[in-house]
Amino acid sequence: MDWLMLTLAAVVLLFGFVVLFGAPFLPTLKKQLPGIFDLLDLKPGQTLLELGCGDGRVLRYAASLGIKSVGYELNPVLVIVARLRTFKYRRQVRVVWGNYWTVKWPQTDGIFVFLLDRYMSRLDKNIVRTYSGKNVKLVSLAFKIPGKKYTKKRGALFLYDY
Repeated sequence: MDWLMLTLAAVVLLFGFVVLFGAPFLPTLKKQLPGIFDLLDLKPGQTLLELGCGDGRVLRYAASLGIKSVGYELNPVLVIVARLRTFKYRRQVRVVWGNYWTVKWPQTDGIFVFLLDRYMSRLDKNIVRTYSGKNVKLVSLAFKIPGKKYTKKRGALFLYDY
């Protein structure tokens, strides 16, 4: 019984603490992937930044389109899963274990996020500060940036131009 409690505690710790930094793991649905990339309109060779890349499915889809990508993930278990799922595309995909709020973001053409509502203003400020004067697009799943008008909407996906 002790091993069960220890295992349960480890799972809760690994998957629950990320709520303090962005959002819990909830995989992007396969049917949402084409919409994300239709809105971002990235071309082969361009770069996607995914903040909270989870199991790597968005990164893998991007790579299948010829898009380079960098994904940040805080949960070490999901980092391993994402790296395994994107191994075939290892020349195009980089999965970084770490807190995306505390690192310098790489140059990018598009950003995809599924963050909780309370982090959207902070995200907006970081994008403005990091990519000021550059043409960067953001697609957010489910949550809007307060006070900012989205350019397009497709279902639960919101496109913002910076």
